[in-house]
Amino acid sequence: MSLRADFLWGGAIAANQAEGAYQKDGKGMGLVDILPAGGELRWHALENPKQAIETTYDHYPSHEAIDFYHTYKEDIKLFAEMGFKVFRTSISWPRIFPKGDELEPNEAGLKFYDDLFDECHKYGIEPLVTLNHFDTPLYLATEYGGWRNRKLIEFYERYAKVVLERYKDKVKYWLTFNEINMVLHIPFFGAGLMFEEGENKDQIKFQAAHHQLVASSLATKAAKEIVGEDVMVGCMLAAGEVYPYSCHPDDMLKAVQENRKQYFFIDVQSRGEYSTYTKRMFEELGVEVEMEQGDKELLKKYPVDFISFSYYSSRLTVADTDRQVEQSAANAFESGKNPYLEESEWGWQIDPVGLRVTMNNLYDRYQKPLFIVENGLGAVDELEDDTVEDDYRIEYMRDHLEQMIEAVKDGVDLLGYTSWGCIDLVSAGTGEMKKRYGFIYVDRDNDGNGTGKRYKKKSFDWYKKVIESNGKQL
Repeated sequence: MSLRADFLWGGAIAANQAEGAYQKDGKGMGLVDILPAGGELRWHALENPKQAIETTYDHYPSHEAIDFYHTYKEDIKLFAEMGFKVFRTSISWPRIFPKGDELEPNEAGLKFYDDLFDECHKYGIEPLVTLNHFDTPLYLATEYGGWRNRKLIEFYERYAKVVLERYKDKVKYWLTFNEINMVLHIPFFGAGLMFEEGENKDQIKFQAAHHQLVASSLATKAAKEIVGEDVMVGCMLAAGEVYPYSCHPDDMLKAVQENRKQYFFIDVQSRGEYSTYTKRMFEELGVEVEMEQGDKELLKKYPVDFISFSYYSSRLTVADTDRQVEQSAANAFESGKNPYLEESEWGWQIDPVGLRVTMNNLYDRYQKPLFIVENGLGAVDELEDDTVEDDYRIEYMRDHLEQMIEAVKDGVDLLGYTSWGCIDLVSAGTGEMKKRYGFIYVDRDNDGNGTGKRYKKKSFDWYKKVIESNGKQL
């Protein structure tokens, strides 16, 4: 068994990490626009967003990013040269509704995405579009409390209907929320949440999650009504199997419980209802999710068509906290360090087999097509003689693609693969440019200096051959 003939090879970016032009043509402020660059400084701002709003920083990387807003034609031409079949990007919600609660959209913002999607189709590239990729308008966070407020369902539905109507003839693959489970781990990014002292954070996060799940179903409903039944709407999970630290039964049970925390969201979006285990989970967390009449029926009637996910690393958990287990970075998740794995320069453990494990478990659980929409290696690249000899990236991706193909041989139905940061962009977690993922080098540094010129890395030609051979030449 090999990849389907129409397998969707491509790459992925996010508007808030690439476009820049943060106040161009009427765009409003997004969550990311108040965040500085730099690991510790960035994370402090994410954990204390109210303080970040009141602080003036030296550099805001999202304000210019890689200027994709102005360079998209040049960049898409390079994607086409690699042979992309699909290009995953997001629509900036505050570019369409600057504050988020307006009744009428910003025409200049809509026009930009018209031109962007037209440019994709010029080369036969299908857009795969995320409606909300960590890009809730800042005004909705400061004035409404973010997704804790049920009013955001109404604002999101209005936004979704506007863009679905506008691009119904240009986009047939949609994602409702990026890494929807990040509301539990980076609540400001995931849901625009800011907490008061003494609040039950779990209550607020899961209530916000419920509002997003309802909004996701409403967007799916709107897509089916506006675009038609052939439209493909997916959910998106920050995935990575949680392994038990040992074969001790307590560790095994803890791994089951930790995995459920990520599957919870997709259970609802894919199956259309809250799983039975959530009752006990909510009781133990002191959470009571408020639902309105009709919520359960809506969730049941409008599940997603496919499951998309990001995969960077597996994770590891231990039941007995007295056991000393070294901790590892893992895409904002708490994780023990797996002694059998190497790690990237940013401490993310590298586990290609974990991708196969994750794919099998997701497909066994949901029996819906999967789509890998983020995977890649963040590394420090050195530009020499107008290129980057990034053999380490090729090795990382080859190892993961081999395991991806093995999962397809296992029987997993896989729609496509879009590598993360196909062109260098601003890191979401650290705000850095030096953490590069792309096949294309962008001459810009952590402080925003540089020409912005694009250079093909060695991995550019490698990925081109991968696509040409439909994964047979790795």
